[in-house]
Order: sequence, then structure tokens, then C-alpha cells
Amino acid sequence: MKLNFIQYIWLLLAFVVLLPQIQSEVVTFRFPEYDYKETSKNELAFREYESACDQSTRCSIFDGIDKTKCVRECVSPSCYHEIYKFDELEEGEIDVRLNSFRACFMQRLSRNRS
Repeated sequence: MKLNFIQYIWLLLAFVVLLPQIQSEVVTFRFPEYDYKETSKNELAFREYESACDQSTRCSIFDGIDKTKCVRECVSPSCYHEIYKFDELEEGEIDVRLNSFRACFMQRLSRNRS
């Protein structure tokens, strides 16, 4: 199908008129962000808590994403609620919030140790 000049102009005009409406409907995913410093000490502390929660009777009954959610909530209920509760992880989702969760956990852990 070949467009003539008038059809091309109408198509271009429709595109220009509709584009702002389409762009205004794009939703940006926002969540509380914490700056995570990946050090061996931080990784070790997080892995210790994560491993303990993973093996706990509370979380060991779950598999897949349900287990991941249980472990994260076990590691830090307050950080889980702040970062994940409003929009829970879904199966297959790439977890872009994990580093913020780790940083939140480290911040709360160091605050509790002080």
C-alpha cells in the first residue's frame, strides 16, 4: 500500500497529536532508593541474615518467588514494607530494588548496633 502525499500528512498529523497523550500515560516505576556500598563486610552480613531466614521454618515451606518474598521480609520487615509491600515482587520480575533493600537493611543494622 502506497501512501499519497495527503494521506502521509494526515498520518504525520495524527502521530504528532497522539504522541503527547501516549507519553503522558507512560508510568515510571518509583520506589525508595538507598545507596548500597558493596563491600565484603556488607555482603557477608546480608548473606548471614538471608541464609538464616532461608533456612527458617517460616520460609522453608515456600518455593520460588514466595520464598524470596518471605526471606526478604524476614531479613528486615521494615525495609521490606518500605520497598516491596506497595508493589510486591512477581514471578520472573527482575528485582531492580534489591540493592536499595540491601542498603536499607545495612542502614538499619548499623543503627541497631550503635
